[in-house]
Amino acid sequence: MNKEDFTHLPNHVAIIMDGNGRWAKKIGKKRAFGHENGTKSVRDCIDQSMKLGIKNLTLYVFSTENWNRPKYEVSALMDLLVYSLEKERLNLIDKGIKLSVIGNLEKLKEKPKSKLKGIISETKSNKKLNLNLAISYGSKQEIVNAIREVSNKVKNNIISEKNIDENIINEHLYTRNLPSVDFLIRTGGEKRVSNFLLWQIAYAEMYFTDVLWPDFKKENFIEALDDYQKRERRFGKIN
Repeated sequence: MNKEDFTHLPNHVAIIMDGNGRWAKKIGKKRAFGHENGTKSVRDCIDQSMKLGIKNLTLYVFSTENWNRPKYEVSALMDLLVYSLEKERLNLIDKGIKLSVIGNLEKLKEKPKSKLKGIISETKSNKKLNLNLAISYGSKQEIVNAIREVSNKVKNNIISEKNIDENIINEHLYTRNLPSVDFLIRTGGEKRVSNFLLWQIAYAEMYFTDVLWPDFKKENFIEALDDYQKRERRFGKIN
C-alpha cells in the first residue's frame, strides 16, 4: 500500500469476525480455543488501523442471537472478554484508543459490564482511534428502540412528526456518535450481514473472504483495504 493511497482509505471500518469455532474444530480444539486465538487478529486490525490513520473501527463481538449458544460457550466468551479488557487496558490508554460499546449491556453480568464501563471512562478523551465493540448487539432491535424513543418524543411534543428525518433517526441509534460505515469486512466465507449495522451500512462497500478470523492477519487486512481503494463509491449517482 503506497503512501499516496492513504487519502482513499475508509474512515469507518466494521468487521464481522466469523470463523473462530470452525478454525478450532479444524485442529481438533474446542470452540473457545478459536475465540482465544481470534484476539490476535483483533490486535492486528487495531494496530494497522492506527498505523494507516483509520479513525473508526467497529468489531462485531457478540450478537443478541449469540445468547442462544450453549451456556458454556457464552460463559467462555464473557470470560475472554473480561480477560482481554484487563490485558489490553493500559495498551488502550497508552496508544490513545477510545473504547466505546454499542448494544444492550443490561444483559451482561456485572463483571464484564463493570470492566467495560471502567475502560470506557478511562479512555473517553483519547482521539487516535475510536474502537467500538458491538456486544449483545442486534441491528433490528436497535432500530426498534430508536422508533420507540422517537415515537415517545412525538407523543410528548418534544419532536414534531414533520421534522422526523434520517438525522433524527441517527440521533437515537446506539451509533449516534459515529459516522456511517464505509467498509464492511466479513471473514469466514459467509456472505451475509447477520443483523449488523443495517442502517449504518446503507452505502458501505462490502468485502467477503474465506479466511477464518484467527487466520485474518495484518496482510489480510491490508489486502482488503487495497480492494476498497480500487472501488468507486457513487452513493446512488452515475458516473
